[in-house]
Amino acid sequence: MSEHAPPLILTLQMEEDAFARFDALRRRHFPKALNHIPAHATLFHALPGDREAAITDRIDALARGMEVPEVTVTGLRFIGRGVAFVLESEALAAFRGGLAASFADALTPQDRQGWRPHVTVQNKVAPETARALQADLERDFAPFRFTAPGVLLWRYLGGPWEPRAALLFGGSR
Repeated sequence: MSEHAPPLILTLQMEEDAFARFDALRRRHFPKALNHIPAHATLFHALPGDREAAITDRIDALARGMEVPEVTVTGLRFIGRGVAFVLESEALAAFRGGLAASFADALTPQDRQGWRPHVTVQNKVAPETARALQADLERDFAPFRFTAPGVLLWRYLGGPWEPRAALLFGGSR
């Protein structure tokens, strides 16, 4: 594989009901012309594409040794030109931390920052549009939980993403 291979993205796989809920909101509120991907929670934005096999093996090894984590959706976050749901999970934070240590030499500045897990359901709109959606969603919001059966590895293709692997917690490819 070329050293200029497009980067890899690692996201959280969500149980079906939670994914359907977030994805429906994303389809409804994200600008259609810019919405190339499904709802997701990103663990890493740009892992080196030329190291796909080694990265996949490392993620798989760590995921297999971990029980399926529970994730709590704790609230909403205004992100300037959009809205996201805030996620919390000590188990996922530890998992991501282990991966970050494994990939430390290859992390971009964005992926070296502190991890603030979230699912963006709206972005790239006027701030007042985002604030209105946040207020609307907060009216009926109650914290909820879901399980995350695994993680998904994608290749970034300049807009759309290509699925590369589904790696299960407590399982295997």
